[in-house]
Amino acid sequence: MAIYYPESKVEINGFMAKHYDILLDIVTFSKYRYFIKQVVDLMEIQPEDRIVDFGAGTGRNACLMRKHLSAKGEIVGFDISPDMIEQFRRKCARYSNVEVVNQRIDISMSYKEKFDKAFISFVLHGFPHNVRKQIIKNVFNVLKAGGVFFVLDYNEFSLEDAPSYFRIPFRAIECPYAFDFIERDWRNILRDEGFEDFKEYPFLGRYVRLIRVKKVK
Repeated sequence: MAIYYPESKVEINGFMAKHYDILLDIVTFSKYRYFIKQVVDLMEIQPEDRIVDFGAGTGRNACLMRKHLSAKGEIVGFDISPDMIEQFRRKCARYSNVEVVNQRIDISMSYKEKFDKAFISFVLHGFPHNVRKQIIKNVFNVLKAGGVFFVLDYNEFSLEDAPSYFRIPFRAIECPYAFDFIERDWRNILRDEGFEDFKEYPFLGRYVRLIRVKKVK
């Protein structure tokens, strides 16, 4: 499989992809499995929502979101890793209204104004900034008017001022793009791309947050 961004660590295959959920729990000191449930609750999913999951990974998040849907709702996940897609299909096999598509999220898409909600989790920080902006444009285009975009990722913070228990692992495991990500003003970036009504919910000592914004009608 081609690697489009060699310095990124969000294009995951092989051993890391096959054990991704376990590794994510380890690096978050087993806290991810608990706060992701809170995140899904904060999305206020309605029974008939159509939801798109950008960089859907193993399907762990999609399965949690599906619990809030009726049979009339729908979840579509986008991912490009064969190992991730295989896990997604296995985890969500019992849900007829949940699917995963082999789809790059950094290029123009054919989906237009189809979804009520869009979700992206720990993916956006792993791209160069110009690519992040393209991904955000894609989200805007696939959402219906008034649709809501949720970004779960690192908060804005000074790495130098962070405690050593967070600073040292961050420097050790994160890709170069993440260092740029935490310094950006995401309220203004999202506003410039057509999103408003910015809300944020902090997690893990405020080093992680869920952003909620709405597509301008």
